[in-house]
Amino acid sequence: MTAETSQTLDRGLRVLKLLADTDHGLTVTELSNKLGVNRTVVYRLLATLEQHALVRRDLGGRARVGLGVLRLGRQVHPLVREAALPALRSLAEDIGATAHLTLVDGAEALAVAVVEPTWTDYHVAYRAGFRHPLDRGAAGRAILAARQGALGEPGYTLTHGELEAGASGAAAPLVGITGIEGSVGVVMLADAVPERVGPRVVDAAREVADALR
Repeated sequence: MTAETSQTLDRGLRVLKLLADTDHGLTVTELSNKLGVNRTVVYRLLATLEQHALVRRDLGGRARVGLGVLRLGRQVHPLVREAALPALRSLAEDIGATAHLTLVDGAEALAVAVVEPTWTDYHVAYRAGFRHPLDRGAAGRAILAARQGALGEPGYTLTHGELEAGASGAAAPLVGITGIEGSVGVVMLADAVPERVGPRVVDAAREVADALR
């Protein structure tokens, strides 16, 4: 901690991070041990966070992330989109295909940013806000592969015809960003994805990840 930072705010944010990393919640005692502070401090932190709906406590007294974080989360997508657009524009123009940034939203993949190439005669129409199951399409499959540690080399996923007949996709996951699961990809009208596209998508995903750190 430095003179310019708030110890209380720091502890409150640490509580939220700890709760976000668990599916079953944490007790006051568990939070006290993890934070290295006494239970009274934890009670005060939880009470304050509860007032803002950022934390809730179940009947057993375990604290969990509250629904208030969803309101904050809605403001994240525009920031993520803005950071990703330069890399997506470059990818779309280079490949001549529609580029997109996709994030996990529950059990679905959600396209939060889409850039179409300016010089092609035709390309796949793909809109921000489009949703599909995580286990269909290159964008979702790349995310699942990264989540399961099964991506390996070459670092990207290819699909054909899973979301739109005649369309092929390539996507690479965002790596090394805490709290964000997503992928960068392209979709094109082709029977197969050209060989150079996969590595280029991996590079774009790395650029987006760097911009979001």
